[in-house]
Amino acid sequence: MTTGKKSVCAERIPMKEQDPKARVKNFNEVPLGYSESEAVLEARRCVQCKKPLCVKGCPVNVNIPEFVGLIANGKFVEAARRIKEDNALPAICGRVCPQETQCEEKCILGKKGSPLAVGNLERFAADFEMARGEFAAPGMRPKNGKKVGVVGSGPAGLTAAGELAKQGFDVTVFEAFHEPGGVLVYGIPEFRLPKEIVRKEINYLEKLGVHLERNFIVGRTATIDGLLNEEGFSAIFVGSGAGLPSFMRIPGENSIGVYSANEYLTRSNLMKAYKEDADTPIIRGRHVVTVGGGNVAMDSARTAARLGAETSSIVYRRTETEMPARSVEIHHAKEEGIIFRLLTNPVAILADAQGFVKAVRCIRMELGAPDDSGRRRPLPVEGSEFDIDCDVVIVAVGNNPHPLIRETAPDIAVSKHGTIVADEADGRTSKKFVYAGGDIVTGAATVILAMGAGKNAAKSIAEDLAK
Repeated sequence: MTTGKKSVCAERIPMKEQDPKARVKNFNEVPLGYSESEAVLEARRCVQCKKPLCVKGCPVNVNIPEFVGLIANGKFVEAARRIKEDNALPAICGRVCPQETQCEEKCILGKKGSPLAVGNLERFAADFEMARGEFAAPGMRPKNGKKVGVVGSGPAGLTAAGELAKQGFDVTVFEAFHEPGGVLVYGIPEFRLPKEIVRKEINYLEKLGVHLERNFIVGRTATIDGLLNEEGFSAIFVGSGAGLPSFMRIPGENSIGVYSANEYLTRSNLMKAYKEDADTPIIRGRHVVTVGGGNVAMDSARTAARLGAETSSIVYRRTETEMPARSVEIHHAKEEGIIFRLLTNPVAILADAQGFVKAVRCIRMELGAPDDSGRRRPLPVEGSEFDIDCDVVIVAVGNNPHPLIRETAPDIAVSKHGTIVADEADGRTSKKFVYAGGDIVTGAATVILAMGAGKNAAKSIAEDLAK
């Protein structure tokens, strides 16, 4: 598709945001979205490549030039529906997908200037259609009478469910929590991904025919074998994520006021602990230290600031260059006054006589040769220990898969890290008619990579059940 109009702006249109001084006191979304005119101007920057590399950079292969061309011509609802042919969760992806290292990184405009703001445009189109309140199902195949179960309602599970529903399968998603969405609802704060957006995206899938079973723990409520052999499911997709937190294993880590990022964010995001009358409150620390350098660490530190912390610090053992967090999240954290203590690593947590956290003992680090991750290995500087006074410590150093699936389905092969062994291209596991994708396979990764895995597995399921 071509717009018939030349690009009218060399540099990308910036998205307006809440003022940092105001937003650090609320949980409202930080970026405010494009207006219609801003979206059209940005979309007209697209040069409509004949061989668009941006599509190859997208894990779910959205036809980016086509939906951007529709926006450029003012066809906003049509643009959203074009995206949904490939991606069932565009309003979510437009907000949390790391476009800067995927589709936008491939954009030819980035060679001489700034790449097209694909994520901002995806968000705009999805939000526009959502605000209209109209529903239009994509091409749906007739029902084939076969049932497929999906374990987990995170991005991998929801994507697989949507793709399978379009293929004519009766799809049931089993969610352990009372609220579907997985990491989208318990892990990512409201100021980055409003929960109402997640609910509306899930509601779209329900309109496609996806059935949700809440408070259903696969491995306890029913096993995978039980679903296959007794409940009549023809196949199972496991997208249960990596929700088991890792800790530092240092002295004092059991002190009162130490949280895993999982617990801290779940209490705040899903259980609304920031409300004064919350049933599951969290300690509102005056001086909060978050350990880690990824998006989860940024989310935790920024949440602590919104909960009233006088100081909220990030402690990270490498430099900012090695931080795995998105650059925009680091930028937002700095704007909000988050303190960055780099080349610093905790060695102990100190508590008072009642067992409450009073400080974190740290050691300064220096970078040595690169390790297996390609980043320079942090090495302790002997004799450089010092204390950071604090009353809350949030540990955001990674996650692992919960062992329940592997304990109750021992014939599914797992790695030494406890992740399910599955083919990256098709999601097939060692157990026939059981597929897996997302963080349960890769370990903690991005939302869009999990969605890509869910989409690939859904294609394999449809192929295998057609034989």
